[in-house]
Amino acid sequence: QVQLVESGGDSVQAGGSLRLSCAASGYISISCLGWFRQAPGKAREGVAAISASGGSTVYADSVKGRFTISLDNAKNTVYLQMNSLKPEDTAVYYCAARRSWCGGSWNTAPMFGDWGQGTQVTVSS
Repeated sequence: QVQLVESGGDSVQAGGSLRLSCAASGYISISCLGWFRQAPGKAREGVAAISASGGSTVYADSVKGRFTISLDNAKNTVYLQMNSLKPEDTAVYYCAARRSWCGGSWNTAPMFGDWGQGTQVTVSS
């Protein structure tokens, strides 16, 4: 079973930046890693995903050009660099992993079998 541990959440002002980290163990069986977020009263939504090789990335339209997902295979860690943060980015951010390719369902939460505990990101205006 894959274990995922997120870190890096914080409170920042609009326009600021944060980098989230997700350390993974049991990584060898993973094909796709994703970041999701969930705001109060809203459904969990996909933010970005990356193939285990690091060669393919995909983003939600709402974060394109502002967020960057990356992977350090030597450290078994996936990152989410978040720039130009907006109040609507406020949410609990989760790291997730799956054994199938990211593909067209990269932003479908039930397709991911392993999840971290989440880290809170709060953006104030």
